[in-house]
Amino acid sequence: MSQTIIHTGNVLRQVVISQVQAISEEQLDIQPTGFHNTIRWNVGHIIFWMDRYSTLCFDSPSLIPDQYEALFTSGTKPASWTTTPPSKEELLQLLTMQLSRLSELTPELLDAPLKSPYVMGPFQFDTAGELFNFALVHEGIHLGTLSSQLKLIK
Repeated sequence: MSQTIIHTGNVLRQVVISQVQAISEEQLDIQPTGFHNTIRWNVGHIIFWMDRYSTLCFDSPSLIPDQYEALFTSGTKPASWTTTPPSKEELLQLLTMQLSRLSELTPELLDAPLKSPYVMGPFQFDTAGELFNFALVHEGIHLGTLSSQLKLIK
């Protein structure tokens, strides 16, 4: 089962990268009516949370710039940004770097217990695999959001 999660993570991230490559720099910052954020925010949010979950799951060091938390954590929005967000190229580099990192995962890493359970509202994750699998669900949700945004702005 753990190998299936790793495979799904690789496929999902390749889909995200392909989608972002097809979006123009200008389209990244259009905020369609009914959405609180932009495609750029959704991509940065995917990167930020995959980094955070990887740190929690595998005790790996963060590989993203410190400013990503202020720009892309839950509850943030482009209208509140006071710094220049990363370019499309930087976002693609980080997505690709994280994909490379996914190739280093093993079923044993996913089967390992977390140092302490990760609690999110009524949910608790006890193993790296449980939390990493949630990270993939989260990424899929935001891929759907940015895909919907793209349809509206084209």
